[in-house]
Amino acid sequence: MSHAITDSATMLRRNLRHALRYPGMTVSNVAMPIVMLLLFVYVFGGAIGGGLRTGGNYIDYITPGIVLMAATSGAMAVAVGVCVDMTEGIINRFRTMAITRASVLTGHVVGGVIQTMISIVLVVGVALLAGFRPAAGLAGWLGVFGLLALLSFGLTWLAAAFGLISKTPEGASNAALPVQFLPFFGSAIVTPESMPAGLRWFAEHQPFTPVIETLRALLNGTPTGTTGLVALAWCVALALAGYLWARTKFDRV
Repeated sequence: MSHAITDSATMLRRNLRHALRYPGMTVSNVAMPIVMLLLFVYVFGGAIGGGLRTGGNYIDYITPGIVLMAATSGAMAVAVGVCVDMTEGIINRFRTMAITRASVLTGHVVGGVIQTMISIVLVVGVALLAGFRPAAGLAGWLGVFGLLALLSFGLTWLAAAFGLISKTPEGASNAALPVQFLPFFGSAIVTPESMPAGLRWFAEHQPFTPVIETLRALLNGTPTGTTGLVALAWCVALALAGYLWARTKFDRV
């Protein structure tokens, strides 16, 4: 166990140093949610927000959805990093070393979660500057970041699996696109009630909608109810499925 922790910490340092040396991917993953936030608030906000019964400003409604998009974007960047390692031969070098095999993926996942949480903090900061006014107390904010950390952990393991099954970094990036755009088909931008019947049913039952609604409740200082339990269940399910899939594929390499 001690060797596995030490090796994982070494791989984590490796991935964080890569992120510092080649910040293009990190910057784009941070910039995209911020651009989306500003676009929907200042360009589309008047048209979309005016037609929604959100009970407040549109930025208060949309910010939890954009924050979740930051989590999906940051986590999915891991797919590219894993695929690069698989296709450039570094994994073959790791096999000749006395290191724990699982530490390679663990380093990617933990590094991805750290970068994702930093990007989420930046997005929340921009939202506050743009007029976002949450009513959450300390417990609410702790719940928000705890839920986002759990979601990022699950999505990052899922992204690692995407990277393992992809032949090229471009393919890994494209494989992750459906997950990144899934919040658009939930309650991130508009309420499901405004959607056609079939799309409304999908929006109400897909994984990200209960997470978004739980984030809204925590930020507004209102009870989460059963939606919070459903959100936690989805996060745990994503983490378990992603971990088992990634470990199975990696063990077969």
